[in-house]
Amino acid sequence: MARLTKNQKNVLEKIEPGKQYNLAEAASLVKDVTFTKFDASVDIDIRLGVDPRKANQMVRGVVTLPHGTGKTIRVLVLCTPDKESEAKDAGADYVGLDEFIDKIEKGWTDIDVIITMPSVMGKVGKLGRVLGPRGLMPNPKSGTVTMEIGKAVKEVKAGKIDFKVDRYGIIHSSVGKASFSTEKLAENAKEFIQTIIKLKPATAKGTYIKSIYLSSTMSPGVRIDAKALDE
Repeated sequence: MARLTKNQKNVLEKIEPGKQYNLAEAASLVKDVTFTKFDASVDIDIRLGVDPRKANQMVRGVVTLPHGTGKTIRVLVLCTPDKESEAKDAGADYVGLDEFIDKIEKGWTDIDVIITMPSVMGKVGKLGRVLGPRGLMPNPKSGTVTMEIGKAVKEVKAGKIDFKVDRYGIIHSSVGKASFSTEKLAENAKEFIQTIIKLKPATAKGTYIKSIYLSSTMSPGVRIDAKALDE
């Protein structure tokens, strides 16, 4: 049997097996059991009582975290020349159209979010084979296909993220960094959870929120008590 490291022993001493914690406790614990030398991401995993195979039970949306994600988001705006200045002024990292479409067709995907306008979706649509599997395809539902280019760029840079339940009924997302204060992590997580609750499909039966876990890169998950979200 492999011997436990000192850090692993510390983790086992701090997290009580089977216990569910309120948000503040969970955020504090995740910080305590994060021993990476880099600023680890803090992630949330929410298992839902839905069947993602049914269109009327698909849970998808966007949320703006009050304290951002702590990540530097690289934004590409694919737009016509008349919108380029608006995109650049809002803080977009890359702005253009045909030259970037060519780069993406050749395999370039060194970006986190792509924002575009309805009038150029005909050109962007052919990139689906490259962008789709990477979750980069612009979508009106996530606010990344819009005429309000500047507003969309600013929202993404400020911490707006989109999410979608996977085929196992789980939603995964980052809600900050281990360097965040306990309060900021808890507030970000609460905003995310409340957004998921508001999106409950009318056709979903039984328990909607089955489990919620908070964890950081390489740390174990800390289970959150959904009934204690107001604490």
